[in-house]
Amino acid sequence: MTRAGFPALLLAVCAVLLGLPGTAEAAGYRYWSFWEGGPGGGWTYATQGPGTARPADGDVNGYRFAVSADSRDAARPRRAPGFEAVCGTTSAGDGTKRVAVVIDFGTAADAPAHDARPPAPRAACARVRADATAAEALAAVAKPLRYDDRALLCAIAGYPRTGCGEQVATTPGGPGPAGPASPPPAAHPVTDLGPGPSVGVAAGVAAVAVLGAAGVWQARRRRR
Repeated sequence: MTRAGFPALLLAVCAVLLGLPGTAEAAGYRYWSFWEGGPGGGWTYATQGPGTARPADGDVNGYRFAVSADSRDAARPRRAPGFEAVCGTTSAGDGTKRVAVVIDFGTAADAPAHDARPPAPRAACARVRADATAAEALAAVAKPLRYDDRALLCAIAGYPRTGCGEQVATTPGGPGPAGPASPPPAAHPVTDLGPGPSVGVAAGVAAVAVLGAAGVWQARRRRR
């Protein structure tokens, strides 16, 4: 390697390790995220999956299809109608409850190549038995649903037609393929796996190692 080439390589490696923008592709997942509506009309990322969450009468559940790295950057449903706007004309009845279900199929930028035109967002009132889960409320208003063998929700109202939580690369030009399918981390319950090095710590250690190598290179250059 030439003397001029090493600094450029050093900067590139450090940029990748430290996560500087525009230097590398970031991994994300294309999947349905699950949200709970708040009293002010906002959205909170659900702490349980729709298969175990049991909304109460008057609750609002939201679903958004998008490419996200994890729950911290997951895209919220773009509409947040209140319960009355969706279920105001629906009575609960004995032994039942009403759940407002908001479904956002996402944008063309997040859609798989074979589903370039996602359906328009929709909202519906699900009247289900009093102990029904969020998944059962969703099924009451948005069939067909599709799940994989890990019980991961893959499609709502038949969208998308294929695929389930596949990993993609997010680049300035938009999402693109990035290897084999993998379950999105936000789609599963959080499990404490015990202490371990974080990504930031690992990147810092690696960056220190690279900078150390640069110091050795500079010292050798001055001795020549």
